[in-house]
Amino acid sequence: MTQPVLGTPWKKLDGPVPVEELEGVERYWRCANYLSVGQIYLRSNPLMRKDWTDEKTGETRDFGRPDVKHRLVGHWGTTPGINFLLGHVNRFIADHQQNAIFLMGPGHGGPAGTAQSLLDGTYRDIRPDITDDEAGLQKFFRQFSYPGGIPSHFAPETPGSIHEGGELGYTLSHAFGAVMDNPSLLAVAVVGDGEAETAALATSWQSNKLVNPKSDGIVLPILHLNGYKIANPTLLSRISDEELTKFFEGMGYKPYFFVAGFDNEPHSSIHRRFANLFEEVFNEICDIKANAEAGDETRPVYPMIVFRTPKGWTCPKHIDGKKTEGSWRAHQVPLASAKDTHEHFRVLRGWLRSYHPEELFTPEGQIRPEVTAFMPTGDLRIGANPNANGGKVRRELTLPDIHAHEVPVAEKGHGWGATEAARVFGAYTADVVAANDDFRIFGPDETASNRLQDAYKYTKKQWTAGYYADADNDDLLAPAGKVVEQLSEHQCEGFLEAYTLTGRHGVWSTYESFVHVVDSMVNQHCKWLEACRREIPWRAPIAGLNILLTSHVWRQDHNGFSHQDPGFIDLLLNKANDTHVVNAYYPCDANMALAVAERAYTSTDCVNAIFCGKQPAPTFITVDDARAELAEGLAAWEWASTAASLEEADIVVATCGDVPTLEALAAVDLLREQGVKVWFVNVVDLLKIQNVCENDLAISDERFTEFFGAGEKPVLFCFHAYAGTIRRLVWNRPGHDVWHVHGYEEKGSTTTPFDMLRLNNMDRWALAADALRLVDAAAGDAAHAAKVDEWEAFREEAFRFAVDEGYDHPAFTEWVWPDAAASMDGELSATQMTAGDNE
Repeated sequence: MTQPVLGTPWKKLDGPVPVEELEGVERYWRCANYLSVGQIYLRSNPLMRKDWTDEKTGETRDFGRPDVKHRLVGHWGTTPGINFLLGHVNRFIADHQQNAIFLMGPGHGGPAGTAQSLLDGTYRDIRPDITDDEAGLQKFFRQFSYPGGIPSHFAPETPGSIHEGGELGYTLSHAFGAVMDNPSLLAVAVVGDGEAETAALATSWQSNKLVNPKSDGIVLPILHLNGYKIANPTLLSRISDEELTKFFEGMGYKPYFFVAGFDNEPHSSIHRRFANLFEEVFNEICDIKANAEAGDETRPVYPMIVFRTPKGWTCPKHIDGKKTEGSWRAHQVPLASAKDTHEHFRVLRGWLRSYHPEELFTPEGQIRPEVTAFMPTGDLRIGANPNANGGKVRRELTLPDIHAHEVPVAEKGHGWGATEAARVFGAYTADVVAANDDFRIFGPDETASNRLQDAYKYTKKQWTAGYYADADNDDLLAPAGKVVEQLSEHQCEGFLEAYTLTGRHGVWSTYESFVHVVDSMVNQHCKWLEACRREIPWRAPIAGLNILLTSHVWRQDHNGFSHQDPGFIDLLLNKANDTHVVNAYYPCDANMALAVAERAYTSTDCVNAIFCGKQPAPTFITVDDARAELAEGLAAWEWASTAASLEEADIVVATCGDVPTLEALAAVDLLREQGVKVWFVNVVDLLKIQNVCENDLAISDERFTEFFGAGEKPVLFCFHAYAGTIRRLVWNRPGHDVWHVHGYEEKGSTTTPFDMLRLNNMDRWALAADALRLVDAAAGDAAHAAKVDEWEAFREEAFRFAVDEGYDHPAFTEWVWPDAAASMDGELSATQMTAGDNE
């Protein structure tokens, strides 16, 4: 079942666009421009129906500077062009009854978005306090970029938005993600010409080779070429139409050029020309859809529009003798001194009156019905389209039983086998793909490398850039499929964001070190979710954004130092607040990876970061034990402890992460031989140990001390990422000053698994030696000093062995946890197995 079809999609118009509709678009454009200027400048007297008035004294003046905001915040330059486009898209939707959303790529068109939702009625649906009169209009103006008001971008607070203005560079990624498996949807994606200079946008033009016009919707890119960024011309505005044509043709598009606003052409003529162009473009889109339905699998050449208009279109042409319309000076607030100087105020008043507000508003401040008569109604309104509030159409996934993929620890013993946790995660995910038609896997050319290849039992990679052109290599490519690969973290993240924002589910995998490429994208998505959770109850919950981070820091046999960075967790911790929009999971083994997958695929309104190794490793706990541990976020592993209780223990050894857990367990085995009593704790949900004062969903301080003590005995914490992350989390916890954290120390190379651990003091001998030091320090003696020296010497010996032989010492590779030793008889241990690829 795909997204609901709204109206009758992909239907050409019979005959020309009626004149009265274009007159409505003209009124819409003037009204939207007036509303936009008003939002930037005005705090009172919104209609200028009388002389401007001093609010405090009621005194009437011949100039109205008291009605101008004290702080002028916002952006005008791109707004009038977007208002023009919104007017025409509204007309188009109404005439064709076409299911369509509007993505505003130019980051600073916020006034246009709120003006649009006020005009189509959806703003008052969610904000009945913005009444349809002069008082409501005044409130609407005053709130914009104002204390206690609304943001200056096309933000989640604005109906119809799935792309916030701060998300510069991935409009097209969002647009194409929105239309995947959404065959009735047209995504009109306006790309700013400044935005077009970003890396994310530059590669997203290639998205047309990853969609299928039969099973997916259509994206119509509109390059808003208004010439300038904040202080410089834009690159694409300074090249010829011929060069632009070649560029876009090379990207697989057929560009249509529209130029207006640079001469005295009447607005009626401009509107007629654009409406005709839009109909021509849409007719071509309808043909593409019809051909696809008829079985044509040739990748179409998609139309796009180059929309060239002046920056700040319709504002004063010159201010203070300097060019404004058509200049970078129009980018933000062209009349920055309208509050302070009489001359600037007079210019502002003339500018507002140039839109003839008396023709747009009644004397009582209502928008005249003829302004909006041509617009769509109901769910077809841009602000009401359910695709732009995807939680309204989100369905719960059908989830298979994770026990079907369980590694048999109960039968074989703790620490049995050599299983790739990411592969088990991938096998379960493949079952999810098979059971649901609204789930996709995204990845940067690494779906198989990251062990999610079991999905290919049920689907293929969607690829329309010449599939099966090479029979020896293209067997997994198909015109439709639930796996999408492009070697761009920007694209993968943007596709999945939009896929979830429009009501669907998915996961994308990436190498842990390269997720930083999209730090800002994840940051912005978290901000979107934070805003929704705090103050936007009308946005229904969307599926969690699931990120599988594998090829992680501790196993970079092929790639080395450049691929070693576990710091993504620190970005996420910046969002670990009362909104609870981030989760960080560190499954210790394959069965825990299954439990984490099950939880992630049922989550809403969050980002789930899952740090999961893909190399062969032992499995320590059953699926049921994993579920129980995940429910609280951590668990004491009594079977791994050499103490009968925390009270009896000499030291607490705690772990978070698969490799640190393995090494810590091997260290416990060494400590067992020395008679040291260890209490062992594993953490899977990292934020559960965060300070309670910062996280009301974390375990209580009382429960915390039941796991780790209250400072009466040392805690050795072995962590996947940087040690400082743990100190940041527990600084206000009882007994935190006795914690000693081992983590990644920013040392590495292309080397053996043991040597990577040795370089960062995470190998079992380093951990065991440090544990003995802590036990001795707590006892006030040096009883274990000789053993510490022996283990430190062996670490050097094992390193020299690896240098001489090219592989790791048998003492490292042949170790097995005692519970599994018998069932492993004759089998290779995890560290003896082939490393596997990390490319």
